[in-house]
Amino acid sequence: MNETSKLWRLLTPDERALFKGKGIDIGCGNDPIMTDTRPFDMQHGDANRITDHVLDTFDYVFSSHCLEHMRDPRDTLKEWWKLVKPGGHLIFVVPDEDLYEQGVFPSRFNSDHKATFTISKRESWSSRSYNVLELVQTLDDARLVKCELQ
Repeated sequence: MNETSKLWRLLTPDERALFKGKGIDIGCGNDPIMTDTRPFDMQHGDANRITDHVLDTFDYVFSSHCLEHMRDPRDTLKEWWKLVKPGGHLIFVVPDEDLYEQGVFPSRFNSDHKATFTISKRESWSSRSYNVLELVQTLDDARLVKCELQ
C-alpha cells in the first residue's frame, strides 16, 4: 500500500471533504491523492518555485512529505499558498522531528531531508527546525483550521 492510501484512511469525512474541486498534489510522484488531482513532481519543475511552472489556482493544494525536501520551507510554503484560490485550502503533511529524525540531523533515514518540523516547542535540537504553527502565521490571510500530530 502506498503512503497516499494510508493517509486517505486516516482522514475524517470532514477532512476528505476538503478535496473538492480542482486540486494539485505537490510531490506525489505518479500517485496523486485523488485521481482527478493534478500531479506536480520533479519532472514538472522545481517545487521550491512552483509559481514559475504553474500559472493556475486551485481549490486545494496538497502535499505529503515533500516540504522537508525544500531548500527554504518558509519561502516554499508561501509559493504554494499563492496557488490556493480564495476560500481554498492548503493541506500539507510533514514528519515530526522527534518521531522521525529522533534527535539526529542530517537525517539518518533520508539524506535528502533539508529541514525538520515541530508543532510547538520552545527549542529544538535541530539547527534546521521549523515550527509549523509559525510557518502558517507567515501566510497572508491564512487561517489555521487544524494541526495534528499523528
